[in-house]
Formats: sequence, C-alpha cells, structure tokens
Amino acid sequence: MYTYSTSETEETQDITAVGLPHLEIKDLNVYMEGNHILKNINLALPNNSVTSIIGPSGCGKTTLLKTLNRLLDDTQGVVVNGSVLVNGEDIYAKGAEVTHIRKKMGLLSQKPFPLPMSIFDNIAYGPRIHGIRDKKKLGPIVETQLRNVGLWEEVKDRLDQSATRLSIGQQQRLCLARGLAVEPEIILGDESTSALDPVSTQTIENLLIELKKDYTIVLVTHILRQARRVSDYIAFVYNGEILEFGPTEQVLLSPQHEITRQYVKGFIS
Repeated sequence: MYTYSTSETEETQDITAVGLPHLEIKDLNVYMEGNHILKNINLALPNNSVTSIIGPSGCGKTTLLKTLNRLLDDTQGVVVNGSVLVNGEDIYAKGAEVTHIRKKMGLLSQKPFPLPMSIFDNIAYGPRIHGIRDKKKLGPIVETQLRNVGLWEEVKDRLDQSATRLSIGQQQRLCLARGLAVEPEIILGDESTSALDPVSTQTIENLLIELKKDYTIVLVTHILRQARRVSDYIAFVYNGEILEFGPTEQVLLSPQHEITRQYVKGFIS
C-alpha cells in the first residue's frame, strides 16, 4: 500500500498497491538533541520508479534520506524510532547488520567523492570489501558498471589513472558506478546534481531515468523543475512531516494541501 499522511488529519490514504514495495517506512520518528525532527513518517515507495523528496530548507529531507541507510547511526544525540523495510527486512531491527544494510543502498552524494585511487580500483572497491578479489571477476564488473553510467568509452584506456583527474561530471558518474558495483536494491541521491554543470546534470538525470527499470530510486532535490523531469512520484516534506505524496503531475500541478500549493508557487522556500 503506497500511502501519504497529512498533518491535518493524520490519516493514511491508499495510493496504489502493486506487490511488496522495495522500500517502506513505518511510524518513523527521529529526534536530535531532544528535538523532534521527523514525525510519524509512513510511506511506501512504488517499485522501479523515481521518487523525489521536496520541501523547504530545514524541513527534514536529508535527514529522511539518511535514515534509509542508517547514516545517522554515528551522530551524537540522535534517536530513531520506527521501521524502514527493504524488501520486507527491517533495517532498524535489533541485530540488523549495518554493512549488509548499506550494501542494499547505492548513495549518490551532493558532491562526487572519488576515492584516492585508480578508476578501476574505485569501482572494484565495494566488490572487494564483499569478498570478490579475483581480478578476472572484477574486470567484467568494472566494465559493466562503467558502461551502465556511460563512462566506459571515455575511460577504458586509462583505468589505471587516478579517478581524481576526471572532470566533476565524470566523477559523479564514477561514484554512481561505484555504488552500482555492489548490486544495491535501491539508489539514493542527495542533491546529486547541485555541483554539476547543465550538461552533466542532464546526463545524470537521464541515467537515473534509465536505471529505474532495475532499481527503486529516491532523490532529495530542491529544484522543482528537476523533480518534474525525473520523478514518477513526489513526497512533500514540511516541518518534519510528509504533507503530501503522489504522482509528480498531481503534486506539482494539483496539490491537495494548501502548504504544498504555496511551496510549488514559490511562496515558501
């Protein structure tokens, strides 16, 4: 059941239901230094789609994204209650193994962070951590993922060169390939094109649209035009709550909540 909840009614409403969702959030609350940051989040994301999380600055977008692969674990003063289910497995269950959990999530950060090693070793890094050491096995993984992000033809003759010598746009595609190399189930993006030029931004957006046939993708973006270009669904976050969730055109063109209407018109930033 794909749902949204509103602060006015605190009810849950059906959107659609097509099998078990890859990613489902139930009764999620996050506290930081005693402050209630995320409030009773209930959301089931449609499989093989792009969902954008939008909302004004400081509303809890990035915090919500970080709960999806437990990146808040080492933050002092943070308390997380509730469940995040990945293919039915609660990543916050007692005894859940964090490395196994993070393997499920490919994260594309705001700025690319290539590891200080060769292009080849950047892609091979994750598979090596998870036990693949044979270069005969690593080679095809590296090639496949570089092809998946449209980078293979650009770098195939310099795989032993430092990844930091690539352009910023190439570095971001490299980081996406590095995340895909561990065969995640979900791709997370946090303002992942904000540091890129328009051409590189379009390249990443096109890649995400193509990749949704194999992955469920969740993006945080502050650019409504981008959300409309790439998203199938939008979740609008305000003051730590999901005020509205639904198909992109519905949320952006015919929002049900007055605060959503004000936000998409630019009256709230």
